[in-house]
Amino acid sequence: MLFLVFFVVSGLMIFCSQHKHLLVTLLSLEYVMLCMFILLILSSAQEIMEGYMSLIFLVFAVSDGAVGLSILVVLARSHGSDYFKSFNLVW
Repeated sequence: MLFLVFFVVSGLMIFCSQHKHLLVTLLSLEYVMLCMFILLILSSAQEIMEGYMSLIFLVFAVSDGAVGLSILVVLARSHGSDYFKSFNLVW
């Protein structure tokens, strides 16, 4: 259980330290979501509502990934790459 908490913290550290590519930050967020999902499954194995709670969490994690990938595609088409330094906030 402590090992999974270490995985979550390491994913958050990668998210905070890597600001060069948008794809790396999105992958680190998905890694954190996957580790938190496994942690949720293992910690609430004895509860009755465990299946519903994990399903709701998984739906939000997948929708978060889909929105992130769609933003990545739009920004890559408009700016030509996924570098954060090439993004201009004023269009």
